[in-house]
Amino acid sequence: MLLHSMGAVFALAVTSSAADAAPIAKVKALGVLRVAVYKDNRPWSWNKEGQIVGIDVDLAKALAQSLGVRLDLAELSADESVDDDLRNAVWRGGLLGFAPVDVMLHVPFDRTFAARNDQVAIIAPYYRESFQFVCGNSDIDCDAAPSQFKGRKIAAELDSIPDFYLTRTGGGAIAKDVAHYLTGSEAVMAVAEGKADAVLASRAQIEAGLHDMPGRQLTRRKMPLPAFSSGGWDIGMAVKENSRSLGDAIEAELEKMMATGQLQAIFAAHGVKHVPPALV
Repeated sequence: MLLHSMGAVFALAVTSSAADAAPIAKVKALGVLRVAVYKDNRPWSWNKEGQIVGIDVDLAKALAQSLGVRLDLAELSADESVDDDLRNAVWRGGLLGFAPVDVMLHVPFDRTFAARNDQVAIIAPYYRESFQFVCGNSDIDCDAAPSQFKGRKIAAELDSIPDFYLTRTGGGAIAKDVAHYLTGSEAVMAVAEGKADAVLASRAQIEAGLHDMPGRQLTRRKMPLPAFSSGGWDIGMAVKENSRSLGDAIEAELEKMMATGQLQAIFAAHGVKHVPPALV
């Protein structure tokens, strides 16, 4: 796992125990909030000209500022599952010396998922994500059955839910027409640049992609995709189970940010409309 420190924030002489995920009293005493964000997760967190930027990065900065502490930002490379990511980032630490963080962003806020990860407390849902199908070619009926897209170039992130759906729907009728990209954002950009005809990606990826390429018009599908099971999911944060006081403090600050419009402004700065989580 790679660690990216913002401005050498964590230059304090701390012991290994102090680097562990901390309750609010320890965070205040150290004057540092250590936050994990995913690597290459545009528009949430990615490297732009040597700086980590994105919605989650701005949110981490705002939370640290509201708590009156400095930010130590850590980039986390995704493992095979989010369960593995929680282990590596929050409650145990990862390979190559990745020390546990105080809070990890972009965690599924789901009760079943939370129940099987009892080493952490999943807190502070801050967004409702969903998938969308959009077309960049005006002669495509974006609401047609997927089989009607045969012969068109359909973009999707490799080994993702959109990829699995598109390659298997209709008995694999359009499997050969699916163009794979390393990230959903790259798939969206392929359509925005006219290199693909349509894309199935997250709403945040699509809206951010359009924001980055003003003037490009994409048609959003209005009809649900047949047999597409994902109705959306809430995104929250995670702290270590014994750091619930920190979780309570973060939730209180997030509530203020929602009430004042600060959270919505963070999303808007990246071209994404904030959608409140469903499970609050």
